[in-house]
Amino acid sequence: MQIEIINIGDELLIGQVINTNAAWMAEKLNLDGFTVRQFTVVRDDRDHIMKALSDAETRASIVLISGGIGPTGDDITKSTLCEFFRTKLIFNEEAYQDIAKLFTQRGLPVTHLNRKQAELPENCIAVPNKLGTARGMWFEKQAADGREVIFISMPGVPFEMKAMMTEEIIPRLKKKYRTQPIYHKTVLTQGIGESFLASRISSWEAALPGSIKLAYLPQPGIVRLRLTGTGTDEDALHRLIDEEVLKLNRLIPDYIYGYDEDTLEEIVGKLLMKKESTLGTAESCTGGYIAHLITSIPGSSNYFKGSVVAYANELKRKLLGVSDESLTKYGAVSEQVVKEMAVGVQKNFNVDYVVAVTGIAGPDGGTVEKPVGSTWIAIATPEQIFTNYFLFGDNRERNIRRTALQALNMLRRVML
Repeated sequence: MQIEIINIGDELLIGQVINTNAAWMAEKLNLDGFTVRQFTVVRDDRDHIMKALSDAETRASIVLISGGIGPTGDDITKSTLCEFFRTKLIFNEEAYQDIAKLFTQRGLPVTHLNRKQAELPENCIAVPNKLGTARGMWFEKQAADGREVIFISMPGVPFEMKAMMTEEIIPRLKKKYRTQPIYHKTVLTQGIGESFLASRISSWEAALPGSIKLAYLPQPGIVRLRLTGTGTDEDALHRLIDEEVLKLNRLIPDYIYGYDEDTLEEIVGKLLMKKESTLGTAESCTGGYIAHLITSIPGSSNYFKGSVVAYANELKRKLLGVSDESLTKYGAVSEQVVKEMAVGVQKNFNVDYVVAVTGIAGPDGGTVEKPVGSTWIAIATPEQIFTNYFLFGDNRERNIRRTALQALNMLRRVML
């Protein structure tokens, strides 16, 4: 079942707003066995919208539209849909009562513009919107080649669209169309590049059953391996993919840290909670990013005591007890200094584990001996200190991200 997604809004085309709606819709539809053929983004312009609708009708059976159905003057999708489907707006009393109830709950009056939200195309099926005033609109149209094409217009506000898709639209589509189950399992790896990973697992990949496809999804510091299978027997499909994941685990156990939506900061937090241990960080090149990741997890106050962001050598001396001799003889980016940074936090914070990092994030500051991307990471445990050197690259943002993920994975591994 071919689907096209049309997102409407000038703000999407000038880069003011990132089009997250299309990605979210495609992901959810794919899991339910629908195939998204194309994304189309258009301006708040009658001619542009009309052409997008006409073009989509020729190549898709379902056209999902988001955006441009609000109460303001620049929201022209509803009037354009009336023109496309040769209909007119009529007042929908049920929609109005929902709007009035929503505003009463908020202690606000219903304005003229809000009342207009209850005007809907006469030949559409209204789709409830429990979180906003703009109802969805479901149209069924016969294309020139005799096919039935469904057009569904939804709000562009992400949380309204998501609720409408989840609670109303996808269930209706699944009831109308029979689709094959699709199962995705994503294996998360860290510490190995995409090409090296592909070499390591080439024999396993070549032996995958024909019903399973493998996709490499790299990002800074992480490579995700997504296994996708389709079939009529959903339980058998799950078992088949899970068996392949077990084989992969035996092949690259040192690089797999989690699955699907897992994050390293969450996994580390669970390990610390299980061990009833505490953590502190000492950061130079990452500027507090590691602490940010750790504290993004609810409940992190149970195990995370704090961080020292010591960019300047002066603060490395005063706050962390790094010696003048180490800084002078080896430099701030060195094994000696990162170990002393870790010891300083462990003593001052009285914590069980410490993550310490120092490096040259770039794009400037590198030398022949220590090029941009040079990074030292130390993990202090109650018994010893582990250190490792990495040369990440010349992009500052990627270096910060890769350093943080590498450090968290090192911590995860020493706690296992």
